[in-house]
Amino acid sequence: MNVLHLNTWGGIGGAFITSDRLHRALRQAGIESAYAYGRALNGSDGYLQGLAHYHKLDQRQNLAELGLTKISRKVGLNDITRLSTFRLPQHPFFQAATVLNFHNLHSDYFSYLALPKLTTLKPAVWTLHDMWSVTGHCAYSYHCTRWQTGCGNCPALAEEPMVARDATSLEWRLKAWAYGHAKLKIVAPSRWLKQQAAQGLLSRFDIHHIPYGIDTQLYRPLDPQQCRAMLGISPGKRVLMFGAQSVINTRKGGDLLFEALKELPSDIKRDTALLTFGSGNSQQLKTLGMETIELGYVSSDRLKAMLYSAADIFVFPTRADNLPLVLQESLACGTPIVSFSVGGVPDMVRPGITGLLAKPADAADLREKILQLLADSTSRNRMRDRCREIALAEYTIELQRDRYIELYEQLLKD
Repeated sequence: MNVLHLNTWGGIGGAFITSDRLHRALRQAGIESAYAYGRALNGSDGYLQGLAHYHKLDQRQNLAELGLTKISRKVGLNDITRLSTFRLPQHPFFQAATVLNFHNLHSDYFSYLALPKLTTLKPAVWTLHDMWSVTGHCAYSYHCTRWQTGCGNCPALAEEPMVARDATSLEWRLKAWAYGHAKLKIVAPSRWLKQQAAQGLLSRFDIHHIPYGIDTQLYRPLDPQQCRAMLGISPGKRVLMFGAQSVINTRKGGDLLFEALKELPSDIKRDTALLTFGSGNSQQLKTLGMETIELGYVSSDRLKAMLYSAADIFVFPTRADNLPLVLQESLACGTPIVSFSVGGVPDMVRPGITGLLAKPADAADLREKILQLLADSTSRNRMRDRCREIALAEYTIELQRDRYIELYEQLLKD
């Protein structure tokens, strides 16, 4: 068995982190695994290319391809002219693979029109990390259901990955054609995303539910008081925490967190600290009138484990999500969660067991849930134990790895 993972980004993003964890777990189990990516961010390109089993995809374009790319972007079809995708079979790392595992395929580095060719050459799994595979362009559709019937008249062209013009109906039909000629098994990390896939363009394929895995030795409960002292948090304060790749990403709901916290009673603000991590600088959160510690983007697993352990509650005001890594990390560190009942969040935030759920995008209800859990230390302590138990039972990297190995073996037998 020799697995080749393909993903948009290298070095950053939830899809990279989760697929890279799987890739490394397979290698640690003695299985050949390689990783190919489109672009690298945060200075990680040199590091990744220095490792034998990581490969940056060759995206060199001749003048004809550059012209086609400009035209396709102008008409709202961002990805289809990446002709370098069709040259993947020429690469030694592709030729060595016995199984392909696709991850994020959007953001202008991969042409999904190549799926029929690539999946005819090698058996393939596609791990979904958002809704893009079933829509005319967007990664999350929110309340829009046009993707179930063909898209068109898109109300959110600026939604990532953004498009210049509304070609969503044509893109939807092109995806339908590509999938109709491809051979794939689909993996959805959350129950919600499995349901979305089954209602859309991917319903023709076998869809498996395999949650992400996490290293529960790296992410584990640490002494809260020691962690707070090391972070410089004032003694005796209760600690709320918010973290995301970008704290100013609208989808992650930093504005909703601000709305929820600004109306907290003054005595609660006085006795509570807010701890945040993620790129971007939220000026709003600095005006809350409560102690705030902003750490910026954090990549270290050990440091993040310290942050979760320092918190009484992890607050995650997301508007839309698949199976958020930060919630998985919070569970493993034994930190109860308050979030919204959206997407795959309820897979991990189980009311009264691992945290509390508020009504989607309702800042007032989010505030009430925060106050409820802050006031009930007995429930928080009970939830801490249950968070850790569920992480160990359902979300270990070993469990994820073994489920994928079983799926790969099934593919190779078919």
